[in-house]
Amino acid sequence: MSDDAVIPRGPFSLSAARDFAGGFPAGLFAHGTDAGLSMAFPVEDWGGSVAADVWQTADGTVHVHLTGPGDPTAARRQVLRSLSLDHDGTDWPAIGQRDPVLGAIQQRYDWLRPVCFYSAYEAATSFVIGQRISMRQARVVKERLAAAHGDPIEMDGGVIRPFPRPQRLLEVTEVVGLAASKVDRIHGLAKAALDGRLDTERLRAMPEAEALAALQVLPGVGPWTAQGILLRGCGVADALPMGDAISRQAVAAFYGLPEPLGDDAWLELAEAWRPYRMWATVLLHMAWRREQGTRA
Repeated sequence: MSDDAVIPRGPFSLSAARDFAGGFPAGLFAHGTDAGLSMAFPVEDWGGSVAADVWQTADGTVHVHLTGPGDPTAARRQVLRSLSLDHDGTDWPAIGQRDPVLGAIQQRYDWLRPVCFYSAYEAATSFVIGQRISMRQARVVKERLAAAHGDPIEMDGGVIRPFPRPQRLLEVTEVVGLAASKVDRIHGLAKAALDGRLDTERLRAMPEAEALAALQVLPGVGPWTAQGILLRGCGVADALPMGDAISRQAVAAFYGLPEPLGDDAWLELAEAWRPYRMWATVLLHMAWRREQGTRA
């Protein structure tokens, strides 16, 4: 067990993060309470899994309580990265002052920061599982994998199971609702994780083009999936998801544009968002979906 307290750099609302997280596929957050979040995930050294209770007190401090055999230092890093608390958000409000359109949305959604996957491995397997099936189907598949192959962790008098560690995923021979070709692909991703090719911090430290190229050699990973893994699996703060058509629609809608921007125009508009271009994009994307009546 491990307990920690983190003082966010810049405005941060765990309540906003919890509301946002409700739109993710199963496996990002195991369950939540009104007061905070409960998470469960394999720790990225792949030696074990942990569960984490996260809550925020009135002074803004974020508290993390870890349970389970996984390495607490690595697990803490994953919790903070998943909530974008590993970045300094001190200047996040200043972006909204430079760009009043974005600033109004920042205030409306309580300075929301992106909620990310726990690791590049979980992002990669989630995206590949979800290819060509509905979000509901992907959720069921991930729940089945967790129930059958996730490490059992005692928490609050019960047992929860996160998504399987890579070595456990390699033991899976078939999954109801998942094509055999996808089982082969997630096996390849599990091997890549064990080989270090999906190491989250390594990918995040690489130049973006180099990281995307490295990801696209993995099974089932094309350009769009590679961007998702890097930006939402590794928690990159300052990049643009150039392949995301929905984010382009969101930008067009909020900025009163007749049609989505082309690459050069989007890059130019987003200059005002540095060094939080991904944060701004996620916020606009989420707000547009929410205000269209579709959960992010």
